[in-house]
Parts: sequence; structure tokens; C-alpha cells
Amino acid sequence: MSTLNFAQMIQQMLAVSNQISDLIFSPGRPPQVELIGQLTPVKIPGIDILTPAHTEGIANALIGNQTTARESLEKSGSADLSFSIQGLSRFRVNIFKQRGTIAIVMRVVPNAIPSFADLGLPDQLKAIADLKNGVVLVTGPTGSGKSSTLAAIIDLINETKYYHVVTIEDPIEFMHRHKKSTVHQRELHADTNNFAHALRAALRQAPKVILVGEIRDRDTLEVALEASETGHLVLSTLHTTDAPKTVGRMVGLFPTDQEHVIRTRLSNSFKFIVSQRLLPRADGNGRIAAIEILKSNARTRDYIEKGDRDGKSLYDAMADGELEGMQTFDHVLEGLTREGFVSLHDALAYATNRNNLMLRLADFGADTGSGAESLKSSMLDLIS
Repeated sequence: MSTLNFAQMIQQMLAVSNQISDLIFSPGRPPQVELIGQLTPVKIPGIDILTPAHTEGIANALIGNQTTARESLEKSGSADLSFSIQGLSRFRVNIFKQRGTIAIVMRVVPNAIPSFADLGLPDQLKAIADLKNGVVLVTGPTGSGKSSTLAAIIDLINETKYYHVVTIEDPIEFMHRHKKSTVHQRELHADTNNFAHALRAALRQAPKVILVGEIRDRDTLEVALEASETGHLVLSTLHTTDAPKTVGRMVGLFPTDQEHVIRTRLSNSFKFIVSQRLLPRADGNGRIAAIEILKSNARTRDYIEKGDRDGKSLYDAMADGELEGMQTFDHVLEGLTREGFVSLHDALAYATNRNNLMLRLADFGADTGSGAESLKSSMLDLIS
């Protein structure tokens, strides 16, 4: 497959909608796009069904002369890289082997850096730009918008602070231009070998802000904490579903005999844990973010350091911290449901505590016809 033909195919796939999140190429299937959480086949002239030769050709077009990506695919069975078509779009790409053939997922990266308003981020998160040090984590499953949220935060810093910002990404997604800040972006494999090594090097590069694409291991977390303790603001992500699980995941990276030490360091370093879930909008027009916010205060620091006790937990501290800018998923989901942005069915499916959310929305369900039937059915399921 020639580069020209490949570019034309990508253009046709993106023309389906402006809300496409991913392009999927798999042998035995037509080219597909993920649109509002659902896979949709795209008719491409001359390609009804992709063959192994097609996907191998696409992989070669994407990899080009990137030796590291080609070696990674051959040795480990997968490769991560960035790819762009000038004037069209940028992509975060994963190429992987399956059943002896090659499959590809291309995540669409918007050309423009999203703003807080674009993403519907709570205004209280703008306070992150004013932090002088500490750790801020954005968590959630793959495809929940973590990279977009971090890009919006970096852009806010870039627009308002005269800082040196260093990012370490795998791969680079959003391209930040220098504004008031100077932003240097390093890509894993192309510019550095691993996150931990690049993070250690960043400590000698005089940044005020360091973005680490993902905390994947103990070494990276260790250096991130060290950086925050020495006066840097560190932004990163974890693939965890909520704030309590994020804390548990980080503690679990260390041996049990170091639990108290790591809990103390985490309690002193963390500033925000922001967790995200994307839900289908009730009107079918895209998806909307539900965002949970855990913020550092005396109570949350105490729970992180000493753990849950006396029937109280970090979740309770979040629920009671609304006046300080904290919020839980279920509180947000209740509001989105009452305002008509998401359906009752979807709110319950994405809730942290489905049973409690059902009870909180009992009056809402009773007044909404089909919503009442859905809620009644859910409660019957619960007690049956």
C-alpha cells in the first residue's frame, strides 16, 4: 500500500464524523472507526475486508524509517509511535501482532490543544497551574481523556506562567508551542530510553513543571516523589479507576515493609488525584466526562498516611470535601442525570457504588416514566 493511498484511506475514514476517537485495522474485518464508543465499519473502495497483507502494508507505512519501533514490533510483538499527516491529523499509534498477523489502532489526536471549556473540566482544577510543587495524577481507563486533560493543564501553565516545562511522553501527542513558558517535549525511545531515566535527567534541566506520560513502575514513582520533594510540580497518569484505587496501586508498587514510608511520602507530596470516566450523552451527541477530584487537605493526607479506619475512608473525605473543591463520581453522576446529560441506565452502569446512586436517584426515577421502570428493575435485580 503506497503512502499516498494510505493517506487517502485515512482521510476517508476521518470524513465519517468529527467525533472519531480511533481508527482500527484488523485482518478479516473492514476498516473501522470508533465513534462515540461504538465500532463502525467504513467502506473504502477496493478494500471490503482487510487482509494480513493490507495490515502489514499499513504498519510499514506508519513505521517508515523508525528503527526502534520496527525492532520493538519484532522483539516484543507491539510498538508505540506517533504519526501525522500534514494538514489532516496526528495520531498515537499501537501496532501489535495477533494470531500471526498484524493489527493496528490509531488514536486521533486533535490538532488544537483543548481548553478547560472544551473538555468541560471543573474550574477548581485551574488551581493546579498555581501549584509550586507536589504530584498531580490524572487517572482513568484507556480512552478516558487523561492526555487531553493534562494537555489543557500544561497549556494553561504555558499561557500564564514564565516556567520551564519538560514533558516525557510515549509518544508525544499534543504539540505545545512556546508561549510565556518554554516547553520541551521528549519522546520515549526517540529521545530517551525510559520514563525513570528521563525523569532523573529532568531534575538537572531546571524545570518548574515535569509531565511524565505514565507512572508504570516503582522506579518512576520513586523519582516522581523525589522530584516533588525537591520543589518540582510533577504531572502524570495512572490506569486506575478512582482515587482510593490510585493510592492502593502506588502503595502496592513497594514491598509491604515499606508501606508506612511510602504512605507518608505520598500524603506529603500529592496535591490532586483527578479520575475520569467518559459516558455516552443522553442525546447521542458524543460523550461527556464525569470527573472525581481528591484534593490534599489535613483529612485526606491523614487517610493516605494511615489508611481507612473507624468506618471512615478516603471516599468519605472526598464526599465531605465539596466546599474545598472535591467531588465523587457518584455525586457528579447524580447531577448529570438530573440535568439530563446522561441517562439513568448509563449513570448506574458507570457508578462507583451503584446501590447508593440508585437510592439517591429514587425520586428522579419516580418522576421520569421510563426512568422509573429502569430504576424499579434495577432495584428488583438488587434484592433478587
